[in-house]
Amino acid sequence: MTAVGKLVLLMGPSGVGKSVILKQLTARHAEFVFPRSATTRARRRGEGDDLYHFVSDAEFDMLVRENQLLEWAVVHGGARYGTLLAEILPAIEQGKTVVREVDVQGFESIRMSEHFRRPEGDYRLQSIFILPENRAQLIARITKRAPISSEELERRIASMDHELSTAQLCDLQIVNHDGQIEATIAAVEQAIAS
Repeated sequence: MTAVGKLVLLMGPSGVGKSVILKQLTARHAEFVFPRSATTRARRRGEGDDLYHFVSDAEFDMLVRENQLLEWAVVHGGARYGTLLAEILPAIEQGKTVVREVDVQGFESIRMSEHFRRPEGDYRLQSIFILPENRAQLIARITKRAPISSEELERRIASMDHELSTAQLCDLQIVNHDGQIEATIAAVEQAIAS
């Protein structure tokens, strides 16, 4: 019997600890696949090809036209980012676990796609939402990162509230308690192993 692969979507509001969790999963689990995003943004100085597949606007248009993206969006400053099917489906078909951080918009697109929509989708999807202990904890983390204007803080809080309202649509919600990131990572690892 062949191993059954799956796509694991990791999401949560800004400041909840997703990037730390993802970095640790990458370091600890060579057996997982962490797909690159296609993007039209300019390559930053010293940036390699490990996180992004850099493409021109014309190439991105072709990817969209030829249905080679699982989902895509326009992000800050007008650059487009997309999830390449070629970075995900072959790995799942080989029985591998593919782990991808997504935002709420990406989650909606992926869970409604023909590949993952339940019950008729061909591939297994697992969604994990990382929650803060409470709103105050998350707001404190956001303001501690770097000074931001009150307007920017309001925008981020509104975005956070919208993202938190999506948590119940996910298969699992894991609370990242303050100072207990290792326990949170262990809970995520256990969930992925199930």
